[in-house]
Amino acid sequence: MATSTDKVHCDTCAKARATYKCDGCSITFCRSHLNEHQQLLIKQLEDLENQRNIFRQTLTEQSKDPQIHSFIQQINRWEIESIKKIQETANETKQFIIQHTEELFQNIEINFDQFTKELKETREEDDFNDIHLHRLNLKLQSLQKQLNTSSNISIQHDSSLFINKIYVIIPPKHTEISNIPIDAKWTQNGITIAGHQGEDNELNQLSNPWGVYVDDNETVYVADYKNHRIMEWKNGATTGQVVAGGNGAGDQNDQLNRPTDVIFDKSSDSLIISDSGNNRVVRWSRRSATNGETIISNINCRGTLVAGGNGNGNRLDQLNVPTYIYVDEDHSVYVAEKLNHRVTKWVKGAEEGVVVAGGQDTGKSLSQLSCPFGVIVDRLGTVYVSDLGNDRVMRWVKGAREGTVVVGGKGRGEQPNQLNQPVGLSFDGEINLYVVEYNNHRVQKFSLNSI
Repeated sequence: MATSTDKVHCDTCAKARATYKCDGCSITFCRSHLNEHQQLLIKQLEDLENQRNIFRQTLTEQSKDPQIHSFIQQINRWEIESIKKIQETANETKQFIIQHTEELFQNIEINFDQFTKELKETREEDDFNDIHLHRLNLKLQSLQKQLNTSSNISIQHDSSLFINKIYVIIPPKHTEISNIPIDAKWTQNGITIAGHQGEDNELNQLSNPWGVYVDDNETVYVADYKNHRIMEWKNGATTGQVVAGGNGAGDQNDQLNRPTDVIFDKSSDSLIISDSGNNRVVRWSRRSATNGETIISNINCRGTLVAGGNGNGNRLDQLNVPTYIYVDEDHSVYVAEKLNHRVTKWVKGAEEGVVVAGGQDTGKSLSQLSCPFGVIVDRLGTVYVSDLGNDRVMRWVKGAREGTVVVGGKGRGEQPNQLNQPVGLSFDGEINLYVVEYNNHRVQKFSLNSI
């Protein structure tokens, strides 16, 4: 659509003519160049239709056979090879038992024949006493013991696996963030999609939420910190439902204690929860939301060092109150450091980190951060970080000395264009941005506006 304006200069030919402003790109055209612009838009629409048709064909082809069947064939081969190993082991064990018992019975038969011969001779000679009878009795007892030995064979189980157990690994969504153009923009007015009614423990409320995860269906999972639960908010819902915890603070299997983050593991259809108050990581099946399973416990003293470990400080080999981490496809670890006001990148095996955002002490300039929390990195190495102290979300392009404000930064408040202590971040499949606000007790969605 285009809107007619008074005579002004066409932005294309620079001539003063009757002009029309395009409502989409806001460029002013004369009639001639407006037609060209409309033809270009029609061509772009046709290109999209062609791409849609190609995608439809590719989707149809891949859904019928290719990789899915190759995976099934791998499983079938594993099944056949495993059964073969079991059968071979069973046959070897059977043959060993048969051979052993045959040899045992042969020895018993030989000894029995000798005993029978001696017993017969004793009777025929008719010259025996108590000592002879006692000796014969001992020989018979010995034969009986030999025979009993055959029934003392036992089958033992080796705890070591000789069949390799197979797993299906589906990478979690947070490792699949695409290359987001560095000039992408999001709407500045967010939409509250979780926590509509202030702080409390009702199903439409949150209390100081922290982490957030968005699945393929745009279902939002929120770590409801002070309510000691994980909430699920389906796309478009006005109330959530408890999917983990919600039974008060505690360390029982049906409880959580100040959970700070949550992700979804497709391979086990489970939620993986950082249960901070219990110093543990919990797996909570979506098929049975009654109890969780502790998969890592006593986190205070166990783990493999990948960043820091040299005391509290601001050197590049130190950390100072790390809050969130992000691990990219190369296993590099990005750490948001609350009191160093920076994000550092630790390449796998590195002894020092590299500052990739902030690091200029606390402040509100574009080169500074103030108590950063949630951090996400796309495949271009662009860092997105929730700047809690400045109530904004910042984007830091790889190698840049300054960041840009993505959303927020308009003062602390509860208006749609304001944030109040942003903590967790997440993107959905359409690169819409989700921000958890600790002190507004809500999750805001900022739609992708332009690329």
